[in-house]
Amino acid sequence: MFSFSAHAAPNPNKLQLASVSAYVSDYKTGKTIAAKNADTLMPIASITKLMTAMVILDSGQSLKEKITFTKDHRALIEYGHSRIRTGSQISRGEAIRLALMSSENLAAAALGATYPGGYTAFVKAMNTKAKLLGMERSQFVEATGLSPLNQSTARDLSRLVTAAYNYPLIRKYSTTATHTANFSKPRYVLGYTNTNVLVRGNKWQVSLSKTGYLNEAGRCLVMVTKLKGKQMVVVMLNSYGKRTPVGDAARIKKWLETGNSGNISNSAKQYQRQQLAQLLAD
Repeated sequence: MFSFSAHAAPNPNKLQLASVSAYVSDYKTGKTIAAKNADTLMPIASITKLMTAMVILDSGQSLKEKITFTKDHRALIEYGHSRIRTGSQISRGEAIRLALMSSENLAAAALGATYPGGYTAFVKAMNTKAKLLGMERSQFVEATGLSPLNQSTARDLSRLVTAAYNYPLIRKYSTTATHTANFSKPRYVLGYTNTNVLVRGNKWQVSLSKTGYLNEAGRCLVMVTKLKGKQMVVVMLNSYGKRTPVGDAARIKKWLETGNSGNISNSAKQYQRQQLAQLLAD
């Protein structure tokens, strides 16, 4: 299940993770530090929004231009949660911030819908970008991650995260701990918090972050963070339990620092067996 770079990692047998799939690499060199089921294709939930942000920023659209949230935008997220009122407005830049830091679904959908050429052109641009990044096993069908058909692998997502790190606004917006958004027409404010507790706690040096969750995808977390003095790209997919991505991050850190991550629960092991069996059956 695991594979490792002998030059960069301790004993692989001493690392246990509750995530079904994981990948850790050195950001600067690109060398693999650890890989667990890293080429297994699976839904990626709101990790999708990193691609959404890159495609929008690549388009050169004004970040100051106001976006009006319409019924058509809301229809794109179906039953996805959003506190944004239909008919209200916010700048495109603010919409990117909310989509990244707090995984705001309507913000992401509206970004895609207001892309030059419309939503279909936007999704095509997402997949074109994926190919340019070498994400050969990935596919995108919409902007939010609410569809389980947005799929990738942990190894492919490391390429996505590495590319996203080159965008200063993505680094800034994805690691904003708290933010108050000011909407207009009508005027109201909404407070948002980062979905990554490691960002909110400010105890880790996280310079890029994105979480995700779907029933089909489990708990997901990608980030760039400093571990053992180096910037590391960390990808964890389909983690067992709400706090498991954070627990796995701590296990990776402990393993790199001490050579032993500690153990995971038997229920987490059983969950992994079930999920892998289901993925192989699909």
